[in-house]
Amino acid sequence: MTDSTDLSRYSAFETLHNGRVIEIRAIKPEDREAMLKVVDRASKESFYRRFFSPKRDFSEREIDHFFDVDFEKLVALVVVLKEAGRSIVIGGGRYIVYQPGRAELAFGLEDAYQGQGIASAIMRHLTAIARTAGLEELHADVLQSNASMLKVFEKSGLAVSMTRDQGVLHITLRLR
Repeated sequence: MTDSTDLSRYSAFETLHNGRVIEIRAIKPEDREAMLKVVDRASKESFYRRFFSPKRDFSEREIDHFFDVDFEKLVALVVVLKEAGRSIVIGGGRYIVYQPGRAELAFGLEDAYQGQGIASAIMRHLTAIARTAGLEELHADVLQSNASMLKVFEKSGLAVSMTRDQGVLHITLRLR
């Protein structure tokens, strides 16, 4: 297993195809307000693609759970970029280990920044962390209509398999 102390300080920079530089780093407790703003700015379509629900509000308990990151069973990264001289959080990704060797994977990214390679960058970092942690598989449920997320998985270089169930694709990404 990886040292969770090191992961809580994880930070890496990526240059996007358009030349912009983003930081992908471990989520911090002080990111709470910024991540809630990301959710607030999400379009109805993006929100539905991420949560499979039109529900827009979360209880304090749900929010607390979202930020209860131990960097062992739950690893969460945020994406930060400079906008008008300020650092802003524009999304992130996470995995939650639900049984030894297997974790559920999820992403969320502001609409204005989709299609720029950011989700693929998050995927690379989560994959590297998961491999170091000894995970064998990452799983994700994706709406069949979410072509952009499916493309991220296809381009990941991982062995991908899927099953369909009522418009939802159950994706398995093999790390080994």
